[in-house]
Amino acid sequence: MRSRRTKAKLKFIPPLLTSSLWLAFASATIAQPLLTNPASTAPHHLIYSRRLLSTGTQVSLNGKTLPVAWSQWQTNTKEGIHTAISDAGAMQILGVELLDTKEAAKQPVQWFSQPITLASWQNGGYRYLDVTQLVSLGGWQIQADRGILRINTPTARMQAIRQGKQAWGDRLVVDLDRPTFWQVTQQPPPPKPKLQPPTSLIPIPKPPPTQEWLIAVNATADPALIQQFNPSSPNPSNTTDTAQTPLIKLETAPNLTTIRIRLPVGLSPRVTTLPNPNRLVIDLRPDAMVERDILWSQGVRWRQQFVNLGDSRFPVVWLEINPRAVGLTLKPIWSETSTLVGVAPIITTAQRYSAVAAINGGFFNRNNKLPLGAIRRDDRWLSSPILNRGAIAWNDAGQVKIGRLSLQETLITATGQRLPILTLNSGYVQPGIARYSSEWGVTYTPLSDNELIVVVQNNQVTGQLPGGAASKTAFPIPPNGYLLAVRGNNAAANFLPAGTLLRQESATQPADFTRYPQILGAGPLLVQNRQIVLDAKAEGFSDAFIREKAARSAICTTESGILLIAAVHNRVGADGPSLTEIAKVMQQLGCVDALNLDGGSSTSLYLGGQLLNRSPRTAARVHNGLGVFLQPRP
Repeated sequence: MRSRRTKAKLKFIPPLLTSSLWLAFASATIAQPLLTNPASTAPHHLIYSRRLLSTGTQVSLNGKTLPVAWSQWQTNTKEGIHTAISDAGAMQILGVELLDTKEAAKQPVQWFSQPITLASWQNGGYRYLDVTQLVSLGGWQIQADRGILRINTPTARMQAIRQGKQAWGDRLVVDLDRPTFWQVTQQPPPPKPKLQPPTSLIPIPKPPPTQEWLIAVNATADPALIQQFNPSSPNPSNTTDTAQTPLIKLETAPNLTTIRIRLPVGLSPRVTTLPNPNRLVIDLRPDAMVERDILWSQGVRWRQQFVNLGDSRFPVVWLEINPRAVGLTLKPIWSETSTLVGVAPIITTAQRYSAVAAINGGFFNRNNKLPLGAIRRDDRWLSSPILNRGAIAWNDAGQVKIGRLSLQETLITATGQRLPILTLNSGYVQPGIARYSSEWGVTYTPLSDNELIVVVQNNQVTGQLPGGAASKTAFPIPPNGYLLAVRGNNAAANFLPAGTLLRQESATQPADFTRYPQILGAGPLLVQNRQIVLDAKAEGFSDAFIREKAARSAICTTESGILLIAAVHNRVGADGPSLTEIAKVMQQLGCVDALNLDGGSSTSLYLGGQLLNRSPRTAARVHNGLGVFLQPRP
């Protein structure tokens, strides 16, 4: 849906906040729409609230403290105190199910009840839900205590766990005497065992790979129930082949019972609630993803859907971003704000920049944590593209370009000698000249043996230094200049003696990429003008990468000017998409131009405090990504 607004869009440059400043920033911005923002998306009864009581970013749930944004206020009516928490918190720690909605200010939910609609609004990096109705439904006791919202609930009792078979797999039904909270956690996979020499000529079949899921229910369990699933002697009905039957154990703590389920890889739990009587239904399915269509805020729409390619069904989670929406901006983000060296989970990086949404971006060297592709922010090149790989570029007017990209920087001496610079602030090493500026960090440590380090200050060479062995000596990068790392090209050093004056030229290919202040590189290019143009070999990707089938991230533009950022995971019952399959998936989503981003364990789609596509415990640390920012509407 292309925006028809003609009003000029306000430019928003997100602050880079330390953790302590973020708490203060969050508290201040959470309060704003409740008190002073009549044009915000807050519901009418919130806009004119008389008194904000408290805000915070931590919730204590029956004594367990978790990072969740919240706010409390008192209305000018007799309704009393209202409580709101982020929609991510409602899903993750309370077990609230978000239902489809076409109105950003109204969120239907289900929690041991028929669907009810909660008031909702976006502010700061979160979308808040007024959970006052749920407080009454669950009989919660709530107290705000110095930035922590303490929620205590009556003790629930787990009465029984019933197992049954469905056409698609196993179902567990947990009988409860009252509504209660629950959380699902996927355990990270165990480390792969070291290969041992064979002790027998007869091959021993390997057990199928499994994964563990924890479903923590705020309830006590009857002793007989614990004995049923934790017998002192093996119970044949609960210890059969885990390739066919889930292995279930119960773990107990005060007011908490954890259902530990070991499943074959490819199965996941889908958890829902039912009232009268209160039940937790756990379906163990190969297609556990819940399809969703939620207008999260003006300009951001959250979608989840299965996409069919032949006999394969791929679960796809994506965000539809309107780059022309008032107050919405897009920026490259990276893990360390003071250097280009480093990696972090995308959820951490997004929150550091106060982004409302984000997706992992381009490639990097996982060992030395260095970028391997284009990053350009606000007209400044931070890291150069490599190998003519695909990239996406955009401006603040909502114009977007996707294509293959190269950058040619050239040093020109006072005598007219032209020396090509192969890379800027990149972990990609090849013979020639590489440039490292202050964006790289305060120092540069050689990436290969016997580099020659040329120091340039105020556009003049001030010295040459031997680099020595790789990864040994750190050379300061002058803030008023840069370092040149000369690799395997001693002849170039003869043109760079101390005192040489230098100037630079820079050009992109294609040339029109230069018009865009924001660029993020990845690859390979998937779709152009609705046609698949995949050629991973031409973009320098290895045969192993080309053959791989894995989870993948991608980004594209649609005919209406909407930007899609998507995560595609393993097809139902089998492995992940190939590059050709991810291109076809993006075609089916309506993409005109599409670009593959980094994938595998890096595939991470973030929105409002949560990862939408996977458990945070299974997400890899990444170097960079694309951040989406929303400015409060005036």
